[in-house]
Amino acid sequence: MTDSISRLVRRLEHCEKLPPEERNPLELAASSIVRFRQRDTLIKQGAPVDRIFIIADGIACRYTLLPDGRRQISAFMLPGDICDTRTFALARMDHSICALSPVEAVQLSAAAVRKLEEQPVLSRTLAWNAVVQQSIAREWLLNVGHRTAFERLSHLFCELFERLLAVDLVRDNACELPLTQVEIADTLALTSVHVNRTLMELRRSKLVTFQNRHLVIHDQGALRRVAGFDPAYLHLESTAGVEPAVSYFSAGAPRVPSNVLGQ
Repeated sequence: MTDSISRLVRRLEHCEKLPPEERNPLELAASSIVRFRQRDTLIKQGAPVDRIFIIADGIACRYTLLPDGRRQISAFMLPGDICDTRTFALARMDHSICALSPVEAVQLSAAAVRKLEEQPVLSRTLAWNAVVQQSIAREWLLNVGHRTAFERLSHLFCELFERLLAVDLVRDNACELPLTQVEIADTLALTSVHVNRTLMELRRSKLVTFQNRHLVIHDQGALRRVAGFDPAYLHLESTAGVEPAVSYFSAGAPRVPSNVLGQ
């Protein structure tokens, strides 16, 4: 099984174990990889909905542009992620998808998705995937609507760490996170200057180091507390004999100084 499919299977099996006979059509549908360069557009807002994507490697994002050129990133697509198959219910895309790093992706047609959804377990896990994406979108709305800059960035780092951990892309307390400060700013509705200041405060607080697109979390317990992060909305608990994502950090870590929380 290729890495792209093994990561997707690992993710979907947080819902339900896929029997071997249902993995085969998934492997067949995902046998052809398309490569995109950093900043390439996978699909543009307004384009006909003729394909969806499985991200095999790299990071892509969903985004919308305002008339004056400002950008709001509304979702990150990480290795093992698959687009909501219900996207085919739309005539045209209502957002764009862009590669934030070099990306390897699988393109699925509507016909290919229909064949996959003929498989009973696959159909249920793909529906589960769509619901989890909605859950993440609600949490992102709360993040930009009510959390401070320090909480927003801490929460985003907690989420991305857990999602990468779930597909075995975390080593010890670190993971590759090929995002720029501008891209983080476009995600959190902040300026890049504010993101830079917040990153420095996270580093001074000995919680996180984010440098050269490499994330190290030094104290996940404390980071979760300052972010108000509860991973339940990611639905990564084991329901099918899959080992749940286990933190490498102690939940009993010391609290962060109160002056940090006020940012």
